[in-house]
Amino acid sequence: MEKIKKLGIIIFFVLLFLIIGNKSDAASGDLELNNLNFDVKILENGDMQVTETWNIDIEDTNTLYKTFKTDINKYLDITDVSVREITDGKNKDFKETTRLAYHVTKDYYYGLINSDGDFEIAWGVGLDDGKDTRVYEISYLVEGAVGAYSDYNQLYWQFVGENFEIDAKKIAGTITLPKAVENRDEIRVWGHTQGLNGEIYATENNEIKFVINNFKAGTYVEVRTLFPTYVLNGEIKRTYNHPILDDVLDEETVWANEANKIRARRNFYIVIFYSVIITLSIFLIINIIRKIKAIIARKKIKPSEEIIYFREIPREDSSPAEALYLLKEIKGDIQTNDIGKIFSATLLDFSLKGLIEIENNQNEKGKDEILIKLINKDGILNLENKDEREIGAFLISAFGGKINKSITVKELEKFIKNSSNSKILKLQGDIRSKAKKKLIDNELIDKEKKRKYDKEVGSQAVFLSLFVFCVCFSFPIVDYFGKTGVLGCAILIAIIILNFIVSGIATSRIQVFTQKGIDESAKWKGLKKYMEEFSLIDEKEVPEIAIWEKFLVFATAFGIADKVLKQLKIVYSDIDSTVISNTYPHVYLMMHTDFSRSFSNAISSSMSTAYTSASGGGGGFSGGGRWWPVAGGGGGGR
Repeated sequence: MEKIKKLGIIIFFVLLFLIIGNKSDAASGDLELNNLNFDVKILENGDMQVTETWNIDIEDTNTLYKTFKTDINKYLDITDVSVREITDGKNKDFKETTRLAYHVTKDYYYGLINSDGDFEIAWGVGLDDGKDTRVYEISYLVEGAVGAYSDYNQLYWQFVGENFEIDAKKIAGTITLPKAVENRDEIRVWGHTQGLNGEIYATENNEIKFVINNFKAGTYVEVRTLFPTYVLNGEIKRTYNHPILDDVLDEETVWANEANKIRARRNFYIVIFYSVIITLSIFLIINIIRKIKAIIARKKIKPSEEIIYFREIPREDSSPAEALYLLKEIKGDIQTNDIGKIFSATLLDFSLKGLIEIENNQNEKGKDEILIKLINKDGILNLENKDEREIGAFLISAFGGKINKSITVKELEKFIKNSSNSKILKLQGDIRSKAKKKLIDNELIDKEKKRKYDKEVGSQAVFLSLFVFCVCFSFPIVDYFGKTGVLGCAILIAIIILNFIVSGIATSRIQVFTQKGIDESAKWKGLKKYMEEFSLIDEKEVPEIAIWEKFLVFATAFGIADKVLKQLKIVYSDIDSTVISNTYPHVYLMMHTDFSRSFSNAISSSMSTAYTSASGGGGGFSGGGRWWPVAGGGGGGR
C-alpha cells in the first residue's frame, strides 16, 4: 500500500504539471476568442473591404493587435483602418494615433508599418490587471486584393496566419461579390486550414460562406475563390494576361487528395480509437462486476474470543517484525518509518540474548552516549528468525565484523546513512519478506489469500498507470480527434477511476490472516493496550519487573516505549535504582537515558532518510495552400 500511496503522489504532480503545462500553451495564456467573424465585401475594382468582429475573453492584457505581411505582388496597400468597441450594444469609436507603441493607450488604435516591415493594426484595451469579455470591430480596406486573369478573377487571402497567437472557438466569414453570377457553379471556392475542420460553400450567386470550429493558435485559415471576369467592372489594379483555372484546379486537386487521405486515415484512427475504448470498457466493466461479487462474498474473520488486556508474550519465538505485522494486521508491507523501530527493537533483543551489549557511557567531553558492543557474531548469524539474521548481518558489517568492538549510536546512525541505497533497500525488503514467510509457514497468514491480495494491489497500480497514460495522451487525442476524442477519453478515464475505487474496496476486504493469525493479532493488541495502561489497572499483584525487559522489545517495535517507561517509573518508584541497574540493566538503561529517542528514533530517521534517497466546388477545407504567406497573418495580445 505504501507504493500505491507514493504512486498516487506522483500522479498528483503529473496532473498538476499537465494542467499547468496545458494552460501555459494556450494563446498568450490570457486570451480566447469566442467568435471571430469576417464580413468581406469585394468592390468592383478588386479592392476588398473587411470588417472583423472579435468577441474575445481578455485577462491581464493591455493591447490587442493583428499583422499583415506586406507584398505588392499579392496586394497593394491596407488603408481606411478603424476600430471600435461594440460590447453589449455600445458603439464606441477608438481614436487614431500615428505612433507605434508596444502598449497602446486605452481606446486608441493605429494602422502602421511596424519595425518588422509588416502592416500592424493595434488597439488599447486597458485590461493590464483585469479581465472581461469584449467585442471589437476592426475595419480596413485591402487595395488590389483581387487579381484579374484572362479567364477568371482570383481572391486568395489568408484571414488568419500561423503567427496568430489566440485560440478561437469559432471562426466564420461571409464574402460578398459586387455582382451576382448567372450560375452559382461559376463560383469556385477552396478553403485551407491545418486542422481540416472547416467548411466553405458558395451559398448564393454572389455570396461565399466559410466556418472553422475549434481553431488552434499556430495554424492558419485561408480562402481561395475564382469567379467570372464580368463580376468586376471597375479599374482593376492587379491584372495578368494569362489564364489561371487549369493551374488552380491542378494545385487544389493535389491538396484535396492529400486532405482526403488525411481524413480517411483520421477516420480509420477514430475506428481504432473507439474499438480500443469499447474493448477496454467492456473488460473493465466485467472486472468491476467480478470484484463487486467478490466484495459481497468476502466475510471478515473475527477473533475467537474478545481480549481487552493480554499480560504475556503471545508467541515466544516471534520477532518484532512478525509482532508488528500481526498487531496492525498489515496485509502488504511494513511502512518505512516502522522499519527503524523494528531494527531498534531487534538490537534490544540481541542485548537481552547476550549477543551484543548496550550501555550508557560518558565521552571525553563528559556527555552521555550509548555504546553498542559486538559479543557473539556466530550467535547472531544462527538466529532462528531469518529477518533477525538479516538485521544482525547488517549490524555486524557496521562493526567491520570485529568481536568486542564498540561503536556509538551516532556512529551506527552515520553507518546507515552512508550505506548504499541498494543495501538499505535490500535490508528492508529482506526484513519484510522473511517475516511474512514465517507467518505463512506458521499458518498465521493464508498463502493463497496473500497472493490474491498482492494481485489486487498490483491491479491498482495498473489502473493508476493506465490513468496516468490516458491523462497524458488525452491532450493530443483531443487535439487530433476533437469532440470525439473528448468523449472517448472521458468515458475511459471515468471507467478506470471506477475500477481503481472498486479494486481498492476489494483489496481492503481481502482477509489474508487465518483464524489463528487473527487470534494472535488480538493478543498482541491486548498486550499493547496492557503496556499502555497497566499503571491504571487495579490489580492485586504487580508483574515482576523482569518481564518488562522482554515487553520493552515489543514496546519499542510498536513505538510506545516512551509511554511504557513513564508508567514503569511510577509503578516501580519504590525499588532502589541500584537494584534495578544491577539486576535489570536494560530496564535501567531505558528508564534513565533517552534510549528511545536517541537510539530508536535516530535509527528510524536514518533508515527513512536512506530509503528516501533511493527512491473547388465547395466543401471541406484542405491542408494545402499558403500561397499567400501569412497575408492576414499574426495577431495576439501584449
